[in-house]
Amino acid sequence: MSNARLGVNIDHVATVRNARGEIYPSPLRAALDAEMYGADGITAHLREDRRHIQDKDIDDLINNLKIPLNLEMAATVEMLSLALNCKPNSCCIVPEKREEITTEGGIDTIRNFEILKEYTSKIKNNGSRVSLFVDADQTHIDNSKKIGADIIEIHTGKYCQLIETDSSNANEELDRIIKMANYADSINLEVHAGHGITNRSIKALAKIDIIKEFNIGHFIIGESIFIGLEKAIKDIKSLILES
Repeated sequence: MSNARLGVNIDHVATVRNARGEIYPSPLRAALDAEMYGADGITAHLREDRRHIQDKDIDDLINNLKIPLNLEMAATVEMLSLALNCKPNSCCIVPEKREEITTEGGIDTIRNFEILKEYTSKIKNNGSRVSLFVDADQTHIDNSKKIGADIIEIHTGKYCQLIETDSSNANEELDRIIKMANYADSINLEVHAGHGITNRSIKALAKIDIIKEFNIGHFIIGESIFIGLEKAIKDIKSLILES
């Protein structure tokens, strides 16, 4: 039985709102409902182009949530300033490209080592924990430790796609995630996982006892269209707890 936490990403509630330039549906309402339905935390990604979550959404979440807020952010001066100002429970530093539809992989800890080390130090000294969103790769995990991160969040997108489309190769990717999760734990990094997770892919991922938190958004928000947010959250949380 897994004791992993469930973080609910509410970005795509904002995506629907922004599609029409309205004030609804409200990301804050979704977050508060998720809190009521058993989410252990809320994740929100404030992108540079503000394609979904807006600055006011972050303020509203900080001022109203009782559960932790995980702020996903790029390693930019603007986002560092915002993180230092709002002091979320944790900041997950992710790669970001304007032209991408969604995050395509883990952050490059080699090329960005010095800037990540600087930002991590400043964020931690300000009272927030720091997570780096990385691929299941030992070099990036070692660098995350050297940078000073408290947490790594393993990018699970490849596995989640394979389990749906090419299950014959999915086990190899799952084995890589298991190996790297255990390695990260051995060097005292807390391990989280996220990206592309569904009710199907969570079953194997939740068996990895080392993983302490799953951050899931797009699937939960998509499922809520058909079965409601409460059932979507409770269904995936029950799968986590039962694994």
